[in-house]
Amino acid sequence: MQVLRDIDELREWRADTGFDALRVGFVPTMGNLHAGHMALIEHARRRSESVIVSIFVNPLQFEDPDDLARYPRTEERDLEQLERAGVAAVFLPTEAVLYPHGQDDLVRVDAGPLGERLEGAARPGHFTGVATVVTKLFNLVRPDVAVFGEKDAQQVAVIRRLVTDLDFPVELAIEPTHREPDGLAISSRNRFLSDEQRRQAPAVHRALKRAAESLAGGHTVAATLAGARHWLGQQGFEVDYLAYVDDARFEEQHRLVKHGRLVVAARLGEVRLIDNLAVHSPSPAMHESER
Repeated sequence: MQVLRDIDELREWRADTGFDALRVGFVPTMGNLHAGHMALIEHARRRSESVIVSIFVNPLQFEDPDDLARYPRTEERDLEQLERAGVAAVFLPTEAVLYPHGQDDLVRVDAGPLGERLEGAARPGHFTGVATVVTKLFNLVRPDVAVFGEKDAQQVAVIRRLVTDLDFPVELAIEPTHREPDGLAISSRNRFLSDEQRRQAPAVHRALKRAAESLAGGHTVAATLAGARHWLGQQGFEVDYLAYVDDARFEEQHRLVKHGRLVVAARLGEVRLIDNLAVHSPSPAMHESER
């Protein structure tokens, strides 16, 4: 496995190894790798001949400097895991490598209205940061297929639009959310949960499942969401948002749609958890009227 820390190294390695002749899979990460990341890498291996993983804690995605400073860095352990996973190369740039002129003097990729809704409203500038770094990484790595996790569903929607609108010749593959046995979505941030919070945390996923059952039972979207918010509050959560949206634009919907999704962000103390669950209209008739 080759560890590449600057752009020239990456380009020289590609040229020297004949990498461009292969079908390349790419998994961008911010490190602190866990079972969910390993599933993304395995997905990339199935769809390609050789896999590159990037590790970069992107400062453009963080509104709060303390949150950026607190994000776990586990480079040595990450590299050991990637070596065992059979990754061909790891791109490990610093901020100075990717943003040599600094953050203030930087051409950014605007994520558009999609990037301003829900998670984008809660974290202003976050999706512009995502779109900017993914654009740079796609330009540098030039993958045939890139794999992302369904847990970050709005990020997936942003990247789909990025690929479409900027004409990247990249196939996107989406890996289903990986969960702990109790349903909690696996996340690098779970390590910040106290023992008591960890016992409470699976309620986020349970709230989505309860809401999906409510919708399937004929309750309105408005009543279902109100009930789910109230229930999460009773479990000790502060809800940032809980909504039912269409998968493509992430606009809030008031009736079931063909490609719909429940999305939630909720806090337990200082720890913010996100999750989502696909919930589609069971019949074409329901696209037109409220049940």
